[in-house]
Amino acid sequence: MSIYDIKVKLEDGSEYSLEQYKGKALLIVNTATKCGFTPQFEDLEELYKTYQAQGFEVLGFPSDQFKQEVDSATEAAEACRLTYGVTFPMHEIVKVNGKEAHPLFEHLTTHSKGFLGRSVKWNFTKFLVNRNGEVVSRFASTDKPKSFEDEIKKVL
Repeated sequence: MSIYDIKVKLEDGSEYSLEQYKGKALLIVNTATKCGFTPQFEDLEELYKTYQAQGFEVLGFPSDQFKQEVDSATEAAEACRLTYGVTFPMHEIVKVNGKEAHPLFEHLTTHSKGFLGRSVKWNFTKFLVNRNGEVVSRFASTDKPKSFEDEIKKVL
């Protein structure tokens, strides 16, 4: 199974296939609006604006698995837009660990191990995917997005 076989839903519930990003570099992030790492949205948005024209996409996936998210995906996305100026796609609230993990995060964690093995340790774990759909890097919550900008440039 390829990352391009996975379907996801935007915050409004509309579904699409990640195949639409074939040939682009992706930074996929599990987010939360009530987390100490939430200010990372500013750097994520800046990277998105800087490199989007070169084929870079940031995809935000809110998760309440760590009890730091609002009640709805629409509310989460609106908070990100109003507070941090987020323009990159925000998606439905998903689970990132366990039996109910979204297939995307099952795929991402299977193809990249973190500090605690496969599991996502906390909100704002970031996965860098190259233009061929391969997970090439995984960054912890504490890794600020600008700290791995050079790795993003390499996949572009």
